[in-house]
Amino acid sequence: MSKFYLAQVNIAKRLAPMDDPIMQDFVNNLDRINGIADVSEGFIWRLKDEDKDEAVSVFKDDTLIINMSIWADLDSLFNYTYKSDHVEIFKRKKEWFSKIKMMHMAFWYVPESYEPTFQDAKNHLDYLSIHGDTPYAFTFKNKFTVKDSLNYKPLNK
Repeated sequence: MSKFYLAQVNIAKRLAPMDDPIMQDFVNNLDRINGIADVSEGFIWRLKDEDKDEAVSVFKDDTLIINMSIWADLDSLFNYTYKSDHVEIFKRKKEWFSKIKMMHMAFWYVPESYEPTFQDAKNHLDYLSIHGDTPYAFTFKNKFTVKDSLNYKPLNK
């Protein structure tokens, strides 16, 4: 079997433009938090800021911050999210972001060396919103495996 990794997307709706004082502490911590991800065990790849221009055309909302990354496995992503200094910023999200109606996070498996697109991210978030956790798109609530994913036939994507 080919090697597969865990892709993730998470989105957040900003309370203000990135250069607004409300967002300053978030912006001031971005490099540090990205640096933690970059050296975390199991980290493979992350979307860089210069790659995010296409996001507005796919998500049709320029107030969204979109993060995508690839991890060796679900445990690696969980450890970064909840057991590193990233959690300090995560706990403060209400200072910078408002609630959104759609799913804000989704995971799925991708073949080695595949970089997910914004359309991939939107497709998985939309699928999760409609069908709940499945091996096609899921959250930390379920620990679907690569095998689960490969055997799953998505419903009317």
